[in-house]
Amino acid sequence: MKALITGASSGIGRDMARYLAEKGYDLIIVARNIEKLKELQSSIKNVDVQVIQKDLSNAENCIELYEQVKKQKIDLLINNAGFGVFGKFDETDLQKEINLINTNIVALHVLTKLFLQDMKKYNNGRILNVASIAGFMPGPLMSSYYASKSYVVKLSEAIREELKKDKSNVKISILCPGPVNTNFNKVANVKFNSKSLSSEYVAKYTIEKLLKNKFYIVPGTQIKMLRHVVKFVPDSIISKFAYRVQKRKL
Repeated sequence: MKALITGASSGIGRDMARYLAEKGYDLIIVARNIEKLKELQSSIKNVDVQVIQKDLSNAENCIELYEQVKKQKIDLLINNAGFGVFGKFDETDLQKEINLINTNIVALHVLTKLFLQDMKKYNNGRILNVASIAGFMPGPLMSSYYASKSYVVKLSEAIREELKKDKSNVKISILCPGPVNTNFNKVANVKFNSKSLSSEYVAKYTIEKLLKNKFYIVPGTQIKMLRHVVKFVPDSIISKFAYRVQKRKL
């Protein structure tokens, strides 16, 4: 079995790579930070680990990545690369937001499409798209990030239904965590006031649920409760709540 993981140099991506290695998966780990990828590679001894340095904010690099590995049969694709931008929409840096859209949406879209086409030919394989609880609600002060994760949720939900109608053995899942103690907070320039889950816990929980064909993977009791609440509360109220939550991160 072989897994390809983007954004594998730290956090959830790194810890999913370690846990999958424990389960006997050979790995292709992808990120921009080659030093951290090599550190991860050297720490895993029992399986084959291939390192690929790519900046996935460039769509052409996503296609190059696929072309580079397409002759290897990928059993599990984990689209984990992504980051957030904090601040009022009219004040945040436009180029950073464009990079966010290219990484969180375009890269995931391209890789999902290309690898899904191959998996459907084999009639086997799994895709995990890393979304967020943010994907189920509007997000003032992190508007671009929340919107990008909403895209991930809705795209994945649609693909799941198409796979069902095709009676395909290919499976797709989405990971929708709340606060996790990772490098995400530093990049987004935020500080969570609520308790964060460890990336190790989230990684193990996710892989176990993924292998049981769970579609919505939501770690943590409080986040599970929030997931159900937002189904019934109007977006106008959720937006006010989200604004207060985000403002406390300053």
